[in-house]
Amino acid sequence: MAMFALNFYSPLVADQLRTQRKTATIRLGDKSAKYKKGMIVTVLVGVRYGQREKVFDAVIDKVEVKELRELSPREIEHDNPEIRRPEEMARFLGQLYNREVAEDETVTVIRFSQIIGSMF
Repeated sequence: MAMFALNFYSPLVADQLRTQRKTATIRLGDKSAKYKKGMIVTVLVGVRYGQREKVFDAVIDKVEVKELRELSPREIEHDNPEIRRPEEMARFLGQLYNREVAEDETVTVIRFSQIIGSMF
């Protein structure tokens, strides 16, 4: 069986995930070919090319592709509870991706829900 993951590199995110304050991820580019509604993924936290910690398994509830400037405050809050505005999200993504991020860039909003209990 193929396994898919949502990887998060910041240790600060682990707590947001565990407390259900983070229920979405906003990724640069169109990721709709990779992530589909109903897909089961493992949510992982850890440094790139290093050990990762499994936080939980999740189901993808919604995958939506749009321009960063079109993000609603609610969509942004589901990704990062500390920010609300597209320009703040552009700065945040710029830090994550180590480059300038413009508000006209394409992003993918991936909403997910934790799966409680054993899947198998």
